[in-house]
This record gives sequence, C-alpha cells and structure tokens, in this order.
Amino acid sequence: MGRMGPTEWIVILVVVLLLFGGKKIPELMKGLGAGVKEFKDAAKGEDKAKEDSKEEAK
Repeated sequence: MGRMGPTEWIVILVVVLLLFGGKKIPELMKGLGAGVKEFKDAAKGEDKAKEDSKEEAK
C-alpha cells in the first residue's frame, strides 16, 4: 500500500461530511482537540513524575 493521494483524502472528507453533517463536524473537532491536549498534559505529567522519583532516589 502506498501513501494516500489527494483523491483518497477528498473521498474520505466527503464521506465524513455526509455521515456527520456540517454542524456536527466542528463539535467533533473541538472534542478531538481537547482529547489530544489532555493526552499531552498527561504525558508531560508522567515525565515529570519520573524525574521527581529519580531525584528522590538520590
């Protein structure tokens, strides 16, 4: 399988638009963005927790 070309992306966008409608897509993207932000914050928190535990072990 190769990379996705512009035709494939257009087909996917049209299908998503037909399934969810124009009004629902911004709400879905907002939720997706909030989920990504929460994931990044949690990942940063785990990294900081590891650093803190290393410092305490010294």
